[in-house]
Amino acid sequence: MSPIRMSRIESGVRTVIEFNEAFNRHDVAGMMNLMTEDCVFENTDPAPDGTRYSGKEAVTKFWADFFRESPQAHIEIEEVFGLGLRCIMRWKYSWVDTAGKKGHVRGVDIFQFKNGLIFEKLSYVKG
Repeated sequence: MSPIRMSRIESGVRTVIEFNEAFNRHDVAGMMNLMTEDCVFENTDPAPDGTRYSGKEAVTKFWADFFRESPQAHIEIEEVFGLGLRCIMRWKYSWVDTAGKKGHVRGVDIFQFKNGLIFEKLSYVKG
């Protein structure tokens, strides 16, 4: 009996879950190991369009700065599913501000894959 080959969709969903596990560990290297060299990340800030970061170097710098400024950052996956070369994830992002006040927002990320890695991560937030 031959092993069952994981579908491209299942592989994408697992990659997104791994990416977010690395996010919650604040493991920038682990996150970036799952992204292509020519990756693109669109942040939610500033509204309404956010900021676009292109290339592994720029995206890596963004995440390193982000975790330095948000040491309590945490993502809770509410739902994740795949379709073709894309994956959609609903999430709740939580933090603690410098005064110790907890906060959260909810949103959606749309991921696109290339050669089994995350090529594009587009983030959208409620509110």
